[in-house]
Amino acid sequence: MLGAMGVVFGDIGTSPLYALKATVLATEGGGLHPHAAVMGSLSMIFWALILVVTLKYVLIIMRADNDGEGGTLALAALAHRSPGLSRRLKGTIGIGAIVGLALFYGDGILTPAITVMSAIEGLKVENHALEPWVVPLSLIILLGLFVLQNRGSHKLGVMFGPIMLIWFLALGGFGLISLIHNPVILASVNPIYALDMFLAEPWVAFVSLGAVVLAVTGCEALYADMGHFGRKPIQYAWLFIALPALLLNYFGQGAALLRNPELASVAFFAPIPDWAHWPMVGLATLAAIIASQAVITGVFSMTQQAVQLGQLPRMEIRHTSATDYGQIYVPRLNVLLAIGVVLIVLIFKNSDSLLAAYGIAVTGVMVIDTFNAGLVANKQWRWPFLFTFFLFCAMGFFDFMFFVSNALKIPQGGWLPLLMAAAIVIVMDTWRRGRRVHLEKVRSESLPLSLFLDRADKNTTRVAGVGVFLSSRIDVVPGALLHNLKHNKVLHERVVIAKVIVQDTPMVRPENRLEVEKLGKGFYTVRIHHGFYETPDVPQALEDARRFGLALDVPTATFFIGRETLVQADHSELPSWRNWLYRQLSKGALSPAKFYHLPPNRVVELGTQIAI
Repeated sequence: MLGAMGVVFGDIGTSPLYALKATVLATEGGGLHPHAAVMGSLSMIFWALILVVTLKYVLIIMRADNDGEGGTLALAALAHRSPGLSRRLKGTIGIGAIVGLALFYGDGILTPAITVMSAIEGLKVENHALEPWVVPLSLIILLGLFVLQNRGSHKLGVMFGPIMLIWFLALGGFGLISLIHNPVILASVNPIYALDMFLAEPWVAFVSLGAVVLAVTGCEALYADMGHFGRKPIQYAWLFIALPALLLNYFGQGAALLRNPELASVAFFAPIPDWAHWPMVGLATLAAIIASQAVITGVFSMTQQAVQLGQLPRMEIRHTSATDYGQIYVPRLNVLLAIGVVLIVLIFKNSDSLLAAYGIAVTGVMVIDTFNAGLVANKQWRWPFLFTFFLFCAMGFFDFMFFVSNALKIPQGGWLPLLMAAAIVIVMDTWRRGRRVHLEKVRSESLPLSLFLDRADKNTTRVAGVGVFLSSRIDVVPGALLHNLKHNKVLHERVVIAKVIVQDTPMVRPENRLEVEKLGKGFYTVRIHHGFYETPDVPQALEDARRFGLALDVPTATFFIGRETLVQADHSELPSWRNWLYRQLSKGALSPAKFYHLPPNRVVELGTQIAI
């Protein structure tokens, strides 16, 4: 629980820095009395935390774990396996998964910037002369956080966990003290106050929903990071520590605003006594760093899943814990996130400008998660159809209202996460289309394996040893094998054609890992099955092939891989811009030798040119 608090709860735990402030300020100029604005805003935030985070995500959607893993892709893969789905519905799930992942990336770039800047801006509450230091200090802190990522989320969780515990205790403590002075604020738990806002000023109340959603940003991180710490620790930490502390703090802020409505622009610091302002600025900064960590960790997890499922090019994925498989670090993505966050801070320069951009990505992911979870509940958990339909339609209605309200902020900054998401969707879609054309081209130009085996021993010298050829297909002869035979005019005594297959489950049981087929004349095919949350290790898998009837001396084997140079065909199936983009993505993909953990001194790369 302590480790989960240090990694998972940072995002939603720092929402009090800006959520109530933004919601109350959104009602200004609408004709609402300050008392009604505070009570109505707090009522909406309270029920958003209860219905969206606690009921939907913590108690329902977190049950939809894909062998312990969570997140948009894991949920989509789980929903995709539901029985009785039409081809069109499965296609919709796939498209939703790509869009959800793209939106999550947009959220992953915005969250570090807005949370750290919101905390550092506490400096100017005390002294306006310190305002010029907000951007430089934010950049220093953010860059330091990205530098620390290679240490792994376990070490960061151990370090950050006690800090977040102190943060939540401080939130709850100061909130409780303020609440005691104005206990009337507790009446806002009655949803009638939110309803009164919609009846009195419907447009103002609807627009304020775009700010209310700021209180639940981070709920998707709770689900995405489930594979790092498990479901139970996250659920217990939310129900017994985070949720009570957040509610006490929001009520405390509301009580302070009832006493002094003019403090709405600094609502977070309103219930905090003067002597504690500076310590809370420092603690808020640490909590903001942890909030950034929660999203970065989730982005790493989602990226690994996307790479294994073929939605993104191969990237280096490092495991940072010897005991917890789910704790990973993606160097290339870490650099891209750092660059994106720095640019956003330099462009927007304050958190108020970023608030308009924040939320639309989160609400988009929430809509997609609700749809997929509804399918899982009905098709796999066997919940009654009518109960499932009305429950998830109700949750989807609230998600959609949040999304539409946030869409109103597109001209003021909401275009940023949408632009980033659109760019990521284009990249992922181009990679998928290009990969399909690429593999079809290889297949059409390949020699059937059965035909090759008929002639394998004719005028061919066989040499001692094992030759392992990695291939995307095992029914045709790998190009590297043909090139080796053409140039070196030899075949190894035993030839293994290996194909790595990624399943739509996070992990594959050891007994289901391999399929070995003996073809005769010293040829074997090996299918290596991996889950989308595993990093394939081909040498280790071949070591285990002994149990399946194929005894190999892997340390002395030679691994052959093809190095393909892609050029544009005269009549390509891909538009010119997609063709160029796919070739650049392919060029930048991690080498198969590194991705599949092949021993560097036992690898032979044979080049070939392919026109796509």
